[in-house]
Amino acid sequence: MKKKLMIALTALSIAVLFSSCGKAPQAEIDAANAAIEVAKTAGADVYVVADFAALQDSMRAVNEGVEAQNGKLFKNFDKVKEQLAVVTEMAAETKTKAEVRKEEVKQEVAALQTEVAELVALNNELVAKAPKGKEGAAALEAIKGDISLIETSMTEVADLVLADNLIASLDKAKAAKEKALAINAELNEVTTKYAKNKKR
Repeated sequence: MKKKLMIALTALSIAVLFSSCGKAPQAEIDAANAAIEVAKTAGADVYVVADFAALQDSMRAVNEGVEAQNGKLFKNFDKVKEQLAVVTEMAAETKTKAEVRKEEVKQEVAALQTEVAELVALNNELVAKAPKGKEGAAALEAIKGDISLIETSMTEVADLVLADNLIASLDKAKAAKEKALAINAELNEVTTKYAKNKKR
């Protein structure tokens, strides 16, 4: 009788031991998923794409680990819990990185808006000084049209900033600056040649 009781108690102890290890750590899984969602809401998938992809890969590995343990008779989720702690920490770091990068992009766009506005003003001055011969008049009209397009583009940049679409606004502002610089170089070349010819 005592032997049977001991066997029963041992079997019960083993069952309790494995059942405590054998349940998937759902609370930790939920916490990690929530932390990833917070990072995404902060714009991690837009501003720190590589970091966010690595975070998703890590969570995918955790889910695969959970599935692997669920397929076993004696489950042990200790390693999964460790991985989940790492993922949750990674998510917090990724969120912070995204916020920092977003602020950097905002500042880059603001700086470009100022630079392009200055270039447009300078280009308009150069247009006024440029030679207005028969050939020059047509070229200047084309340049004025390009300057007008840059101004329209920068209005769109401002709208994108207001819509919190910062990456698109940054790309558009960079393109506008390149175009404004090209026009500036062209106008400087024309006015320099004109000034030299006048002296002759």
